[in-house]
Amino acid sequence: MSDAPGFGRRAVIARGSRSAPRSAGRDRAVRDGRPRPSNRWGVVLAVAAALALPMGSARAEPALRLLDLPFKVREMRGPRSELAVAVATSGLLPLVRRNEAGREGGREASGSGTPIAVVWGDEGGAILLVENGSVAVKPVGREAVEDLVASETPKGALPGVRRALDGPLSAFLTGRTRAPDGSPAAATLALRERQPLGVTSEPKPVPVATTDLPPGDGAVFAPQAPRIVPVAGRPAILAATVAGAGTGSLVLITRSGSSPAPWSVTARSAPGPRPSLAAVGAFSGADPSEAATVDAKGTLRLWRLAPDAITPGPEAAGFLPGEGDAALADVVQAGHGTELAVPLAGASALVLMSAQGGALTERLRIALPAPAGSGIASLGEGAASRLVVGLSDGRIAAIALDGGRP
Repeated sequence: MSDAPGFGRRAVIARGSRSAPRSAGRDRAVRDGRPRPSNRWGVVLAVAAALALPMGSARAEPALRLLDLPFKVREMRGPRSELAVAVATSGLLPLVRRNEAGREGGREASGSGTPIAVVWGDEGGAILLVENGSVAVKPVGREAVEDLVASETPKGALPGVRRALDGPLSAFLTGRTRAPDGSPAAATLALRERQPLGVTSEPKPVPVATTDLPPGDGAVFAPQAPRIVPVAGRPAILAATVAGAGTGSLVLITRSGSSPAPWSVTARSAPGPRPSLAAVGAFSGADPSEAATVDAKGTLRLWRLAPDAITPGPEAAGFLPGEGDAALADVVQAGHGTELAVPLAGASALVLMSAQGGALTERLRIALPAPAGSGIASLGEGAASRLVVGLSDGRIAAIALDGGRP
């Protein structure tokens, strides 16, 4: 296997174009006193040939635009994050829309169900969403965002590591400790599940079932947010562990039935270079029980998840793992199946990887103005979807895969 994926199509940076100087056609047609044949018929034939091509044969190049933000972005959250859901349901986005509509004398857009990304830095924050076919920026106060960010890390959780939340179930790392190499780690994964509350005439606290689990096998949990994933029709928790200096594995926590059946570690991957969780999706087909990781050596690998097994799938080398809790990958649904947007190592480029044929292959390569840094998020699905990439220099790049306005 080669050290890096093959080259695909590259992005066209959206900018104003300047027409080329007009050539002196007459001087070129007559040179040294001898007439030259005109290329007029060549142009006509080329145009005719282009018109004769099937409509589906022409593929638009992706376009890239740097968003106009008055601050450097330090962190990003994608549409499926707890923060993005909180912003969308807190009234903050409708309030921003109403304020803009009032200033412009227009009508407020509904925005119901619109996927959003949230970015912020030391000097401000913003909501990113697709409006009228391109990525729009809705400025919000940094304080408003950080107030909502606090809910991502419950009391007692490992600092700087988000919890996973899916309906009544939440999972987060707790019990600060050290990995064998001295880096921060967690001793325990805490599971909290809200229980049904019967009909009552008086207000009562919602009962919560609590389970604390160690990773076992002499390992500790890596400081990465766990993922709640569907496995065999039931929710399961996927987490990364550290077993030794530079080595680690994945663990899957499941239970045999619904509550009050106990949770336990039921599957573990073979030890290898320390993995970083990238995304979860149906990369090879219809089964959503697949996970993608990028390990410490830059290897992108798919894993098939079952209640009692974590099986390695196809892999490819040459990728950039996320640092800490940064999500340097996202699932893309743009009409080519479930793909993974992930940055290359040692290059300012983003690639779309597909596993539809049973192997990881590069479908598209997009040059970036700087290496990816704070995160990658996909907004929407199909041809109208847009990617936003937090760059290492604090800027945000918006990408239109269909060649439209990013």
